Amino acid sequence: MAIKDILVHLDTTPRSAARLAVAATLAARHGAHLTGLHVIDVPPPDVLYGFPSAYLDVQRADEIIDQLRAARLGEAGPVQDAFNERLRLDGLHGEWRTVEGITDEVVALHARYADFAVLGQPDPTGWRGAEVSPTALMGSGRPILVVPYAGDFPTVGRRVLVGWNASPEAARAVAEAMPLLQAADKVTVLSINPRGGIGGDGAVPAADIALHMARHGIQAEAAHTVASDIPEGEALLSYAVDIGADLLVCGMYGHSRFREFAFGGVTRGLLAHMTLPVFMSH
Repeated sequence: MAIKDILVHLDTTPRSAARLAVAATLAARHGAHLTGLHVIDVPPPDVLYGFPSAYLDVQRADEIIDQLRAARLGEAGPVQDAFNERLRLDGLHGEWRTVEGITDEVVALHARYADFAVLGQPDPTGWRGAEVSPTALMGSGRPILVVPYAGDFPTVGRRVLVGWNASPEAARAVAEAMPLLQAADKVTVLSINPRGGIGGDGAVPAADIALHMARHGIQAEAAHTVASDIPEGEALLSYAVDIGADLLVCGMYGHSRFREFAFGGVTRGLLAHMTLPVFMSH
């Protein structure tokens, strides 16, 4: 399957330009249609109806929301201009969408109609924008490419590290990332703390999935390591630095529906400490 549709969520935060650069680079490499999505996330007027003021009646609440909406629409203009300029400079085919709604839900909905969506890592400095959330990641049914909140990434997808643990999530991640892997200059498959048994890694960890990739024209190197003193997510990121990877591919793991799509430990660790773009699939 080729990559034909990429969605990138853009906003007014400083990291929007970095997400656009990553998305545009991949769209150009794969000849994909690039969609820029900007969400006007304003509260409904009834949020203000109970405000403790004799002067804030229903009509006034509606006026406040309308003013807020107009301000947000005005802020979207420069973001749209930057997106259109990038399309022009890179000779890309694409479209711009401005949609009103709850950000996470809108992103998840529109991502269903793309091969993958480009979002941002949560920023600990306090900026809130196109950041990753359980709703956006797991509610779309599509893979997500997460861009770190710091750094520039001009060569995403040239040197790829695949995190492999023989799980269904990892298998889906490899399948959905196959076009990215086929376009890479180097692919390394890493098994951390490999397990034996029917659901494990086999006699040579990561070798079976590397052989599967080879049948798709990908010359992948199989590797494994033992990381008993640090979390597996940190081990993956450390190994990525060691080999100079510019993209990490892995499955993401959640708990039961009762936990409302809470992230598993490895996924939480990656999202908290990532230093390179991560292609995640659930």
